[in-house]
Amino acid sequence: MAIRPIPDDELPKGDLWVFGYGSLMWRPGFDYLAECPARLIGEHRALCVFSHHHRGTAEKPGLVLGLDRGGTCQGTAFRVAEAARAATLEYLREREQISGVYHEVLRSVWLENDARERVQALAFVVDRNHRQYAGVLTLEQQLRYVANSRGISGPNRDYVIETVKALDARGCHDPALRRLVALLQSEIPLQEAE
Repeated sequence: MAIRPIPDDELPKGDLWVFGYGSLMWRPGFDYLAECPARLIGEHRALCVFSHHHRGTAEKPGLVLGLDRGGTCQGTAFRVAEAARAATLEYLREREQISGVYHEVLRSVWLENDARERVQALAFVVDRNHRQYAGVLTLEQQLRYVANSRGISGPNRDYVIETVKALDARGCHDPALRRLVALLQSEIPLQEAE
């Protein structure tokens, strides 16, 4: 599927802000001037994307995070220098848009710093019409995908565990992901843990 990048003339001038809510928080992969805890209102973090590349394969898909409609999401806003914008956009599109499962959008995010300022940030929101959109899955379904898949970036379970560590380090709480991590790290079968 073809990606639909934001045209350059629609991006804010100057430094670029990027909102990370999953692996970008703990492995951004691009240079940035500053990072700050941030909150996005209108979408929430969800394990709702089948991964056929980074954390799974087409034959044995994994699950990765997407921003899905409704709610709020705590994450990290990265400020990228204007001189690094083009290279950062190219990198992010190559990393995040392998199959075009995300809409590249600008969203208002509130920086959770002393100034509590609002900035326009690049974010990747799941395309609910894409074939890799998993929708709402039960904890049991999530566990089965995450515990048993691996892609070119490693085991799916590591992705979820590292994301929860990054959230904890920022004082963000995601009870659903935390419960999944507890089950991934437990020797107790799912039926006994529920």
